[in-house]
Amino acid sequence: MPHTLPACPQCGLENTYADGDNFICPDCACEWAAVATTSEDEGATSDGVVRDANGNPLADGDAVILIKDLKVKGSSTVLKKGTKVKSIRLPQDAGDHEVDCKMDAGSFMLKACFLKKA
Repeated sequence: MPHTLPACPQCGLENTYADGDNFICPDCACEWAAVATTSEDEGATSDGVVRDANGNPLADGDAVILIKDLKVKGSSTVLKKGTKVKSIRLPQDAGDHEVDCKMDAGSFMLKACFLKKA
C-alpha cells in the first residue's frame, strides 16, 4: 500500500502520521495542520480571518504561545519558543505581520504562522 500522507515540510522525510486535525513527523517532531491554508507563510486567509500555525482562528484578546524561537530584528533579543502571550490584538492595517502583542521584552508585531492558540 503506497504512502498517501504528505512528507514533512521541515525535514522532508515521509515517516508522517495523522493525529486528529494535524500531521506529525516523529523524526523531527514537526506538527502542521492537515487542512492547508492559502499560503504557508500567510496567517490571514482570503476570507480575512487570521489563523494560527494549526489553522485555528485568532481573535482580539486571545492568548497564544510561540512555536519557534524568534530573533528580534535590530536587537540581540530572542523571543523563546513556548512563551505565552496574553491579550493579543489583530490590527487591520498590519501588513504581513498580523498580530500585535506586548511581552516582557517590549511590544512586537508577529506573524500568525509562528503562534498557536493557548
